[in-house]
Amino acid sequence: MSLTACVSFGPRFLNRDHLNYARALGEAEKHAMLLNIVRLRYADPPTFLETTQVISGYQMNRSLSGGFHAYPSSVGSYLFGTGSGFLQENPTFTYQPITGQQYAENIIRPISPVVIMPLSLGGLPVDTLLRLTAQSIDGLSNIRALGAGPTGGGSVRFYLLLHDLRQLQIAGAMTIRIAADDGKGQKDQTAVGAQTPPKGDKQRIEHAFLVLTGTSDPHLITIQNEVRRLLHLAPNAEEAEIVYGPYPKHPGQIAILTRSMFAILSQIAYEMDVPQSDVEKGRTLETINPVGIETRPDVVIHSGEKLPEDVYDDVKYRGRHFWIEENDFRSKLSFTIVQILAALAATSHGTGAIITIPAN
Repeated sequence: MSLTACVSFGPRFLNRDHLNYARALGEAEKHAMLLNIVRLRYADPPTFLETTQVISGYQMNRSLSGGFHAYPSSVGSYLFGTGSGFLQENPTFTYQPITGQQYAENIIRPISPVVIMPLSLGGLPVDTLLRLTAQSIDGLSNIRALGAGPTGGGSVRFYLLLHDLRQLQIAGAMTIRIAADDGKGQKDQTAVGAQTPPKGDKQRIEHAFLVLTGTSDPHLITIQNEVRRLLHLAPNAEEAEIVYGPYPKHPGQIAILTRSMFAILSQIAYEMDVPQSDVEKGRTLETINPVGIETRPDVVIHSGEKLPEDVYDDVKYRGRHFWIEENDFRSKLSFTIVQILAALAATSHGTGAIITIPAN
């Protein structure tokens, strides 16, 4: 009777399956991101695969049989029966390679500074954020390329600016303000973190502003003045609009030439550790060292023939292990920021495959 009864097992498995699949998907995305960084370092084209659907289906099969045997009085009569049942899980995953227009929008197109800068409001270090995403700020270069010498180029003043911005962020003497343009030249004083306007509303355009908040601390005032000097702002400027480009078009603007996801991953690849033998054999070029006041890459990626026991993420490429250490918080945070940026850059999503699930 218990086998033939109506059994509901979906709600009981929801919490378990949701957490397990979310955890597995997150780990798979970490591995794919690290592998693409390693491939770029060795001049292999990166491959981006999007998980469009995760479906966990269950099937329960039950059977019951029985009978009654009657014998003469010398042999007792009896009932007999057998039953069986099993529960089967049939997960279905659909993947879609990112190509064509979606590749251009998600991977090649630079990420807008209006999208990037509000991330600092959530506590992400503004210096790490800009080191990863900015090619230049008001002409101060962050370009570091393979073959351009041991430091790969770049301006020391760029890193001095980021250091000052981080100090102001920690002290609460700097913030980011978001305003929406109504299309008539007027900006709504929208609260920080305003939502992007609907696709059909082309009149509203968001603007981001760097705000130097008032302070009575002489040390912070000195840092704010240095930031104004490096950004060519007026001595008493309290805020400046952040725009995309190599140089500002109008006074009171801060021009940030942002990177694409391809450029962000390439920059991390230039700074990762590779075997010297691979450099000598021409498989890749020399690693770029940090410049200015920086002493380490944003994401420290190690390589070796043997994998340590405690790692945050690792991949194997051409017989060699590449990994990020578990006890390296700065590298883990920077790597997480890269994954967040990848999600923000994904402005176009395919519909994926259409799957029909039987109701019975």
